[in-house]
Amino acid sequence: MTPGDTAPRLPEVDVIGSTRGGGTLLRVEGIRKTYPRMRLPALDGIDLTMHEGEFVSLIGPSGCGKTTLLRIVAGLTPAGAGQVLVDGRPSEGPSREKALVFQQFNLFPWRTAIANAAYGLELQGMSRKDAREKGLEYLTLLGLDRFADHYPGEMSGGMQQRVGIARALAIEPRLLLMDEPFGALDALTRERLQSELLRICDARDLTVLFVTHSIDEAIFLSDRVLAMGVEPGRVVEEFDVDLPRPRVDYDVHSNPEYARIRNEAWTILAAEMERQGGAAE
Repeated sequence: MTPGDTAPRLPEVDVIGSTRGGGTLLRVEGIRKTYPRMRLPALDGIDLTMHEGEFVSLIGPSGCGKTTLLRIVAGLTPAGAGQVLVDGRPSEGPSREKALVFQQFNLFPWRTAIANAAYGLELQGMSRKDAREKGLEYLTLLGLDRFADHYPGEMSGGMQQRVGIARALAIEPRLLLMDEPFGALDALTRERLQSELLRICDARDLTVLFVTHSIDEAIFLSDRVLAMGVEPGRVVEEFDVDLPRPRVDYDVHSNPEYARIRNEAWTILAAEMERQGGAAE
C-alpha cells in the first residue's frame, strides 16, 4: 500500500455469542452513542451477547469506543440509542448485578485494605462486621489476607489493584466489567495478575467483559476477543479462542492457535490504525 492509499474500512460484525457457560446473561442491542462535535458516532449499532461464565475482551485503537461501551453496560453513561439487557431485563443504571474495575486503583487512602474491600457491601446496607468478613474472604482469595490492615500507601500498585478487584468481587456481581485493569502495572506484575484473574474466573465461573489495548492479554484471558474499529466505533471481527484451560502463559504463547489469532487480530487492527493514522500494538 502506497502512502497515498487509504486503508479500507472493514465492515461491522454482528456478535452472536458463543455457547460456553450457562444461559444468556448480557445482551447489547443496537447501541449507538454520539458525542457533541464528533464527526462520526463513537459507537454505531453495537450488538453483543454474552453467556454466563464467559470471558470476552474488547480490543481496538484508541477512540474506538471500548471504554464508552463498557460504561454504557455498567450504567454510568447513557446510550444514544439501543438497550442493555441483563437476564432479559433492561438495565439502564448501576446495579448490584454489575461491578466495574478501573485502570486506576480508586481506593480510599484513609481506609485499610479490608475496609476498601468491604466498602461496596457497606453501601448495600450490610453490617460493618459482616461486610469486613466478606471482604476478607476475597482478599484471601487474592492472597492479600496478611495485608488486610495495610493502607493503600503501604502497598504496591499490583497489591492495590488486587484490593480493587476484591472490592468488586465482594458484592458478588453477575457481570464483572474491567477497563484496562492492568494497564498501569509493570509487565511482570501484569502477567501475575492475569494468571490470578484466570484462576479466580475458573474457580468462581465469573462472567467478565474486559477492555484492553493488548492483543496478547486479550487472547490469554478470553473465550472470545472482539476487535473494534474506529470512526465510527463498531465490531469488525470476532475471534473464538479455542485454547485449553487452565492456561499457563508460556503454554499459550507457544500454541499455534494463539499465533494464528494474534496475527489475524494484528492485521485487522493495523488496518484500522492506518485509517486513523496510528500504529497497532
